Amino acid sequence: MANKGPLEKKSGGVLGAIERIGNALPSPFILFLWLVVILVALTTVLAALGVSAGNPTTQEVVTVQSLLTRDGLVWILGSLVSNFSGFAALGIVLVMQMAIGVTEEAAQMIDPSYTTTPANNWYFMIASCFVLTIVGTLVNDHIIEPRLGKYTGARVEAERDVTPLEKKGLRNAGIFTVIFIAIILIGLIPANGILRGDDGSIINGPFVTGLVPFLLAFFVLVGVVYGFTVGSFKKVDDIPRVMADSLTSLTGYIVLVFVIAQFIAIFNYTNLAMVIAVNAATFLDNVGLTGVPLILAILIVTTFVNFFMTSGSAKWYIFAPIFVPMFMMLGFAPEFAQAVYRIAGSCTNPITPIYPYLPMVIGMAAKYDKKFGMGNVISLMIPYSFGFLIVWTVFIILWMFLNLPLGPGAGVFL
Repeated sequence: MANKGPLEKKSGGVLGAIERIGNALPSPFILFLWLVVILVALTTVLAALGVSAGNPTTQEVVTVQSLLTRDGLVWILGSLVSNFSGFAALGIVLVMQMAIGVTEEAAQMIDPSYTTTPANNWYFMIASCFVLTIVGTLVNDHIIEPRLGKYTGARVEAERDVTPLEKKGLRNAGIFTVIFIAIILIGLIPANGILRGDDGSIINGPFVTGLVPFLLAFFVLVGVVYGFTVGSFKKVDDIPRVMADSLTSLTGYIVLVFVIAQFIAIFNYTNLAMVIAVNAATFLDNVGLTGVPLILAILIVTTFVNFFMTSGSAKWYIFAPIFVPMFMMLGFAPEFAQAVYRIAGSCTNPITPIYPYLPMVIGMAAKYDKKFGMGNVISLMIPYSFGFLIVWTVFIILWMFLNLPLGPGAGVFL
C-alpha cells in the first residue's frame, strides 16, 4: 500500500468507507460554514410551519426560531464576538452543579421530600472507570493501532534513557505533587477546613466548585518545578514566554473554533435542538416500556439527541422532568435514571460533528498529519464509542440486577 502521509493507515472495511466519505467533505471550516447556511434555510422553513414543543422544565412552549428575521439578524450581528469568546466551557463545574438541582426538582414531582447529592452516582462511576479503561485498551490495541499502522513522520524521535537531571526533575515534581495534595487535604479534612462549604460539607465547598482552577494551578506549577530543575527555565520571565509559545500551535484550531462556535450558538438560538429533544423524550414517555427495554430505549433516544445537542447539562434539563418521574413510577430511584442518561450522553460525543472539542482533536492531529480531517476522527472514534456504549449498557443492567448502591445513600430502586 502506498504511503499517502505520515501514517500508513489501513483504509478498508466500513471504517475505511466512513473515513473516505468524511475526508471527501470540505475542510471543517468550510463544512461548518455550509452547515450554518443549511441551518438558516431549515429553521426558516420550520419556523414558517410553526414547529414547536413544550419545555418540560419551564412548561413554556418553545418554537423554532428563524434567523431570516429582523430579530435573528440583530442577534447574529450582536453576538458574533461573544459566541467566539464564550465558546470554552469555563463554567462546566458550576453548570453541572446546577444540573444536580434539576435532578432533585424532577424527583420531587413524585416525592416532594426526595433529596439527592452530586455524589449519587460515585460508586457506579468509579467502577465504570475500571471497566471502560479495559474496553478502551482492548479497542486501542486490537482495532485502532493496527488500523493506523506505523507512523513515519518527521516528529518520530529515537528512544533514549532518562538522564540523571531529568530523573531529578521528576523526583522534584513528585515531591511537589505530594506537598500540593497535602495542602488540599489540610483544607478538606478538618470539619472547619477552608476548602469546605459553609455547611461543613466538601461537596458544597470551594474545592469542588473551583476544581478547574485547582487543576490549572497544579499542572502549571508542577511544570515550573520540573522546568527549573532540568534547566529549561532559567528565570521567572521564561514561564509566561513558554506559555505564550505553546499557543502558537493552536492557531489553526482557533480559526476553526470561530466558525464552529457560531454554528453551535446559532443552533441553540433556533431552539431546534430543544424541539428535537423534547419530542424524542415525549415519544419515549408515551411508549410505556419497563425494565431493560426502558433502559435500552432511553439509551437509544439520548444517543440520537446527542448528535444535535452535545451539552450534557442542557439535555438533562429537558430529560430529567420526563425520565426521572417515569423511572420513579416504575420503582427506580432518580439516581439510576441519571446513571442511565450519563451513559448515552457521553459515549457518542467523539463522533458528533458539533461536539465543541472535536476541532481540538483535528487541530492536534494535524500537527502530525496535514491530511487529517473529520473523516479520520470519526472513523477512529467509532470503535471507542460503540465499544463503550455496548459494554457500559451491559454493565449498568448487571448493576441493576445485582441491586448494588450507585453512591452514598443512593440505590437502584426506591
